[in-house]
Amino acid sequence: MRTAEIRRRFLDYFAERGHTVVPSAPLPTPDPTLLFVNAGMVPFKPYLAGEDVAPWPRAASVQKCVRTLDIEEVGRTTRHGSFFQMNGNFSFGDYFKEEAIAYAWELSTAPVDAGGYGLDPERIWVTVHHSDDESADIWRRVADLPSERIVTRGDEDNFWSMGVPGPCGPCSELYYDRGPALGRAGGPEVDEDRYMEFWNLVFMQYERGPGPGKSGYPILGELPRRNIDTGMGLERMATLLQGVDNLYEIDETRPILDRAAELTGVRYGAEHDSDVRLRVIADHVRTGLMMLADGTSPGNEGRGYVLRRILRRAVRAVRLLGHQDPALPELLPVARDCMAPSYPELTADFDRIAQQAYGEEDAFRKTLRQGTTVLDTAVAKARDEGRHTLPGAQAFLLHDTYGFPIDLTLEMAAEQGVDVDREGFTALMNEQRERARADARSRKAGAADTAALRSVLDANGPTDWQAWERLETESVVLAILAPAGQLPAASTGEIVTVVLDRTPFYAESGGQDSDAGVLTGTASEAEVLDVQRPLPGLVVHQVRVTAGELAVGDTVRAAVDPEWRLGARQAHSGTHVLHAALRQILGPTALQAGSYNRPGYLRLDFPWRGALGPTTRSEVEEAANRALRADLPVGVRWMTLPEAKEIGALALFGETYGEKVRVVEIGGPWSRELCGGTHVEHASQVGVVAVTGESSVGAGMRRVEAAVGVEGFGYLARERDLVARIAEQLQAPKDQLPERIATLLDRLKAADRQSAELRRKEAAGRAAELAAAAVDVDGTLAATGTLSGDGGTARELALAVRDRLDARTPGVVAIGAEADGKTALVVAVNRAAKDAGLSAATLVKGLLSGRGGGNADIAQGGGIPAADLSPTLAGLPALLRK
Repeated sequence: MRTAEIRRRFLDYFAERGHTVVPSAPLPTPDPTLLFVNAGMVPFKPYLAGEDVAPWPRAASVQKCVRTLDIEEVGRTTRHGSFFQMNGNFSFGDYFKEEAIAYAWELSTAPVDAGGYGLDPERIWVTVHHSDDESADIWRRVADLPSERIVTRGDEDNFWSMGVPGPCGPCSELYYDRGPALGRAGGPEVDEDRYMEFWNLVFMQYERGPGPGKSGYPILGELPRRNIDTGMGLERMATLLQGVDNLYEIDETRPILDRAAELTGVRYGAEHDSDVRLRVIADHVRTGLMMLADGTSPGNEGRGYVLRRILRRAVRAVRLLGHQDPALPELLPVARDCMAPSYPELTADFDRIAQQAYGEEDAFRKTLRQGTTVLDTAVAKARDEGRHTLPGAQAFLLHDTYGFPIDLTLEMAAEQGVDVDREGFTALMNEQRERARADARSRKAGAADTAALRSVLDANGPTDWQAWERLETESVVLAILAPAGQLPAASTGEIVTVVLDRTPFYAESGGQDSDAGVLTGTASEAEVLDVQRPLPGLVVHQVRVTAGELAVGDTVRAAVDPEWRLGARQAHSGTHVLHAALRQILGPTALQAGSYNRPGYLRLDFPWRGALGPTTRSEVEEAANRALRADLPVGVRWMTLPEAKEIGALALFGETYGEKVRVVEIGGPWSRELCGGTHVEHASQVGVVAVTGESSVGAGMRRVEAAVGVEGFGYLARERDLVARIAEQLQAPKDQLPERIATLLDRLKAADRQSAELRRKEAAGRAAELAAAAVDVDGTLAATGTLSGDGGTARELALAVRDRLDARTPGVVAIGAEADGKTALVVAVNRAAKDAGLSAATLVKGLLSGRGGGNADIAQGGGIPAADLSPTLAGLPALLRK
């Protein structure tokens, strides 16, 4: 049975039993503790934890998940995969143990022609918590399971919690006996390779207190509403029903593995190390495909770094198996075809996905060429010096300069038998990150402790957020927080985090910067610096108290700066307009991958390989401004997510949407996007979109920047004035400036060529002169001289003089140079001098008191006053006499 069919049967079964089928949430998650959804229950966490009321009493989903904590084990064992799908049925205070057990048993064992999976009931084993006699009794009654196939286990295996105070409860797991060929008899306690777990039923019925680990915490009592959370591993069920050995061999991964084997000429099953690499390729290519499809872009931080690491490990595994050409264009389409039966959007979005993946591989191939040489040299040096550890500074250089992830450095060094000073690397990385984030930390409203914010939210409920409706509200100060904790009040000059019961301020999200404004009380005033949503439902304000004392319980007037909000609306609507214009000119693959806008300015990132030429940039800008001139109407509609997708609204990657979504339309179908930002009423109110720049922000990713509104007109005015000044200076009409400037550049290049030729002839004459003036110092010819120029010029002259010395006699040349207050000294020796034991590197250090470096042939140093060059050169004969 194909994986897509297993998925369909699961959803159909539970839909027929009153469950609402909930689509998979995107892999990126808004949960601040996670980068990606890593379990089927994550999207339902607020309902299971009692933070929110579920919109349905029972639900079912097939959730996409990514786990990378054990990425090093991928391929080495057959039980670890980065990407997997979790089938789950959930009850929110509706049914409990008996129904959950009955559903799992019936679907697992019902005949295939009756809609089930047809597993042999005689080969199913279950585990229950040692205290859960109720579940054991239900298994005996519902499934007629004998007691010997009901195994009791402890907290580590069969008691579940979120790891923090909250819901918890026993669980019951289903295992399938795959036969004696795969291990010992005796059930899952004896061998979990032979007995494969395929379904876990969690019975949330208790509330736990604080405590570490999976056990030892107190049980505070029964939950007011008992919940069911189950997880059936789709890949594991496919492994069982397709009769294969492991998840790498099911229909959604084996074709990728086979194509990789074909590309590399390696036979799967022939050799352990090759098998590991083939499994890594199959897993990582599929994982990368699904992460890209859900909007993650390769990068150096957070989710982007995880994706970059996944893709690069796949590419490197292919190269280690002998295939040196680009691999992803051969493998990614295979992964798409494997997954498209369950996720048809992969086919529709494949051009966008492929552009980013292939661009990342191109960038990594360049990185490998440069970084591998540096790494190999560093490893060889370490070995020559008798060391078995690569310094952390060397690993940091590889990361910072050549884009080598530390994980890749660790892997490649280990392959050569060398360790890496991971602690030294981490210290340098932390220093760099701390410098980069210091400014951001100083202005973001994230200094307050999350636990303190959670307590404020629990005590007062969600913030009444009114940014769409008004610019002012009368609000009550609920809490004032600082890094040290909650405060009763804040005085003039203090910067604190303030929670209000209601607010008109837009909190930074969806690419739109937060509002600016003031809080005014009867005896205080505070400037709003930043507004954030650190927790779902909670809006917090970072403020600077500018007068009086702001206290908890005060009633204040919260007022947004209207000019700021107008500029913000222009910029956000301008971003939508520019996005639509890009797609109009470049096609549907130019899909926004990230954006930022503030009053007067916007930037938009989108996947595209290669720079946009001047003509294309002009076409995009014109398309945007034609929309403004047409005064397209701007409207907002609320609808369900399926309805929004049906009318072609773009759901932007990395965003999380609820049951009802807000669709912002500009000109109806011309621009339809799911968006929570603030916007103008008509496109003409944006004023103008003036594209100010276009650049690369990573492999396969471009960034367009633009000025809008008054700032846009100001940018165009400055451009106009600049053109007018250039035309006046060149005494040419404006429309002839390109031709006139091109002519001037041609003349300048010709003059540069003539100047270079003159310098070459002058250097040749000077070289002959200095060579002729060389003096004999105990059998070695020594030539010295100075010039006006940089180190490169000195190097050329030193080599030219060396070549004119008698090759049969040891010869040493030392040239000093000075330009713009900077000095350089270059020493070169000929072959006869090297044979006599002279070294340019030793000589330059002798002249410069230990400074400088190079090799035996040529070396260079500097950093001495210009007045000291000649006296320093005069010291060369003394070095040669030693």
